[in-house]
Amino acid sequence: MKAIVVADQAAGTVGMKLVAQPEPQAAINDVVVQVHASGFTWDELTWPSTWTDRLGRDRARVIPGQELAGVVTALGYGTRGLSVGQRVFGLTDSYRGGTLAEYVAVEARNLAPLPGDVDFTVAASVAMPGLTAWQGLFVHGRLQAGQSVLVHGAAGAVGSMVTQLAREAGAYVIGTGRAAHRQTALDFGAQEFVALDNDAIEDVGPVDLVFDVFGGDIAMRSAGLIRAGGTLVTIAGPTEARPVDGLAIDFVLVSDRAQLGEIVQRVRHGRLRTNIGKIATLDDAVAALNPTKRISGKTIIRVRP
Repeated sequence: MKAIVVADQAAGTVGMKLVAQPEPQAAINDVVVQVHASGFTWDELTWPSTWTDRLGRDRARVIPGQELAGVVTALGYGTRGLSVGQRVFGLTDSYRGGTLAEYVAVEARNLAPLPGDVDFTVAASVAMPGLTAWQGLFVHGRLQAGQSVLVHGAAGAVGSMVTQLAREAGAYVIGTGRAAHRQTALDFGAQEFVALDNDAIEDVGPVDLVFDVFGGDIAMRSAGLIRAGGTLVTIAGPTEARPVDGLAIDFVLVSDRAQLGEIVQRVRHGRLRTNIGKIATLDDAVAALNPTKRISGKTIIRVRP
């Protein structure tokens, strides 16, 4: 099979190469998926889990990519809940990766059935941002109708999902980002927008929940905006920022079949729009993942026509 391989951690995406690789085999509780579309998280090659297995052993050559949509072609021993020929989407384990390839072996529990009327490209683009938004808002942030949410990076792949899901849940949403992204954030449902390159987030006033994707100074300043009993949720790593009378939660998403099902049903019925910036073929993936100019939205690799 054809796959994108990286052998030099220091080289990052520049070190990606399209090469021939053996097709994966299904271990216990695995399925093999013929990949139709794959996503790639921009900082994936900096994660320690990308370069080791669960026993801490180095993986010298890795096939990156965690997000996928495709068709099940084989079942491992003991695998239940999915069948050969079934359309699926979801995530691989970060210690395994492997979706930038024609085939990938994935734990069945990390995948959900994909309805026939949802395109593979759309499904691959919604899995990680959708789960991140869902878990940050509802699992860790415990969002309730009538609350206010400050969404950093509201025009991005994750932020646009956060904005839409928060609005659907009955929250008042304030988005942030570059001034140039104002209209995009508003189009995704933000009711106000703060341009981080022009405006002061301190002028927003108290909010019930901050969903942070930036970390650093933005997270520190955002902690002061949390009203009593509120929550700062971040995916940017542990933060020293702590609300005076609230919670600060740093989390890493986990794949969840039921949540994936909730997300894809919203996509089917037009209640949730994906944020795709570029679509490229596997043959063109190396160039697409090393863009010469900034791309707004998620890059998706269409592995099969």
